[in-house]
Amino acid sequence: MIKLGVNTVLYQNHDLATAMQHIAWAGYDGIELSAIKGMCEHLDLEKWREQAPAIRSMAADNGLALLSMEVASLDDKRLLPAFDAAAELGVPVVNVGPGGKSGSSEDLERQTDILARFAEEAGKRRVILCVKAHVGACIDNTPTTLHAMKKISSPWFGIDMDPSHIYRAGENPAEALPAVISRVRHIHIRDCKGRGPGPGEPRDQACGRGDIDLIGYVRAMVAGKYSGPVCLEIIGAGNYDMSRRDIIAAESCGYLKACLKSLGAR
Repeated sequence: MIKLGVNTVLYQNHDLATAMQHIAWAGYDGIELSAIKGMCEHLDLEKWREQAPAIRSMAADNGLALLSMEVASLDDKRLLPAFDAAAELGVPVVNVGPGGKSGSSEDLERQTDILARFAEEAGKRRVILCVKAHVGACIDNTPTTLHAMKKISSPWFGIDMDPSHIYRAGENPAEALPAVISRVRHIHIRDCKGRGPGPGEPRDQACGRGDIDLIGYVRAMVAGKYSGPVCLEIIGAGNYDMSRRDIIAAESCGYLKACLKSLGAR
């Protein structure tokens, strides 16, 4: 069964215990641990061993699965400890961005070489490394995603298919997903108004409020027999009060559950 989660970055500036409690109240199955340096470090990769027992306990108390972790960085000093932490906590997926610059073939080759090396490191710990197409990065659309898929054959490498980035690349995510679904191991999900470059106000990133055909995207996801995590990732809500964050989380959960139920996938 597809499990729904929230990246804890939505609750940046609040502690992890609070984030987990509110995510559980909103009706989700699990969480994505944010370990994004400079933005939200609910998991501190320099102190993860100290945090691990409390994280397990909080997740159990709230009935939440640890679905994934977002590190973003391709720095050895952060990503290798992230794999160790994921293995210890039972987190199956670690998500990163591709880096590099859009339109640069040199960057694309260099960064996919780096991703291939890190996929091997992830595999040693039985963790899957996922990368997503990202606006402005060397992997930024379906063709560059397919290039990475062809080049990196490791079963420990997967695609994190975020419809908002594909939409801002000028594509229709519902039509793009089938081309990459065979290697998709994680889905970041949010809506957005317009083609970017940014995803817009946090309130408009709530599923169903923007311009993306998310119903069609979920239909393609189910048709492709995807069964991994689907984690809401809302960026920029640091100045929102708690009630506004909770509305975004709960509204998105209800929307996604309704889509999945209508397709017999929930």
